[in-house]
Amino acid sequence: MKINNPFYISGLIVIVALVFLMFFKNQPAKAQYSESINWSDVPEIIDSIREPVFRKVDYLITDFEANSTDALPAIKKAIKKANKEGGGRVIIPKGNWFSKGPIHLKSNVNLHISEGALVTFSENPEDYLPQVLTRWEGTEVFNFSPLIYAYQVHNVAITGKGSIDGNAEDGFATWRDLQGKAQNRLREMGKNGAPVYERVFGMDDYLRPSMIQFFGSTQILIEGVSIHNSPMWVNHIIYSSHVTVRDVTVESYRLNNDGVSIDSSTLVLIEKNSFSTGDDSIVIKSGRDQDGWRVAKPSEYIIIRNNYMEGHNALAVGSEMSGGVRYIFMENNSMGKVSSAIYFKSNLDRGGFIENVRVRNIEVQKADILLRFSTNYHSYKGGVYPALYRDFIIENVTAEKVNIAVKVTGISELPIQDVLVKNVTVDQADVVQQIKYVQNLIYDNVEINGKIVEVDLIEK
Repeated sequence: MKINNPFYISGLIVIVALVFLMFFKNQPAKAQYSESINWSDVPEIIDSIREPVFRKVDYLITDFEANSTDALPAIKKAIKKANKEGGGRVIIPKGNWFSKGPIHLKSNVNLHISEGALVTFSENPEDYLPQVLTRWEGTEVFNFSPLIYAYQVHNVAITGKGSIDGNAEDGFATWRDLQGKAQNRLREMGKNGAPVYERVFGMDDYLRPSMIQFFGSTQILIEGVSIHNSPMWVNHIIYSSHVTVRDVTVESYRLNNDGVSIDSSTLVLIEKNSFSTGDDSIVIKSGRDQDGWRVAKPSEYIIIRNNYMEGHNALAVGSEMSGGVRYIFMENNSMGKVSSAIYFKSNLDRGGFIENVRVRNIEVQKADILLRFSTNYHSYKGGVYPALYRDFIIENVTAEKVNIAVKVTGISELPIQDVLVKNVTVDQADVVQQIKYVQNLIYDNVEINGKIVEVDLIEK
């Protein structure tokens, strides 16, 4: 049997998981917080993130005969020339511009959308063909091009104070209720290890593209722009490193409109942004189930700070996290009204791990659930591959009103491990806590409804 056979790999994972479980069931109940990660590491991580640097040469799209009816040909010419000559800024000036199809970025190009500029994309899905290599809900696939797409580029940016409108209302946004058959087929292809070149989806499959996507790229900056009306995930970063997302405004309210999705990427700084979204504001991912194990690229060394979030979930990890997530820092973030404020999610299909997470200085106005750990996220298809959760420190959190303050749902075979919740104040909570299958959950100065509370396990 070949070692790359997915069923062979799945069997090995089950054996390793069982050995792991047997070992940990016999260990004493002692919290283990990694000494290899602490807040003093943040400056070093930030210093190591390289931002792009460009030649001080501008390429104005109006010099390439841009017109408002369809500016895409001029944008393509400007990007090509800038790339060929060593890079610079491709400038979209003030005014309304229409793009009849996707913008594909090249290395050493800064797509600069000037203040007062509005770039509106075509609502016709056919304009986003031919297909490109992407990752759709954690599974690799050839699908419609994202509206702005960069594949294996280096030193690249989207900047400016202008706006980008995905114009999805009458096109891609109508597809969500039609995607089920293709969604399940793609997931089966990922599960069974079908070659990626065979996973080609198109007009009859209704799989929506991301708004902005960087795939396998380095030294990326997204700064200053406002983004609206996305077909699906808004800023999707895949297999990339040295990424900065700063001072971006996202207002996009449909389901699956995650503000920033970090997907199997490393060395990422997300700061000073504003998110009003129909799904997770900021979410960290690393692939889905067997296809995520095959790629085996974790998301790691990620700093999320000084952002504002409202709408659906705020700070999230998962649910597609099969390649693992670790070394995550979230600090000084504030939230208006959200569903889950701090949310870690997977299910028994996922495998993988979430570990070495540090969260502090979070302010929440209103949330359905303030702190949430879930191992029973929906779309479960009957696997036996629990995700490992361990080593979380969450401190200095305040909330005005929540329905549930703390909800932690582990499983008996692999409890969630080593969670310290410290200096948390909730003014008003309908339900204080719902907790089961956790090993070493510690409350330190947790005050809810004016009272200091202790951990109350439903099931150990």
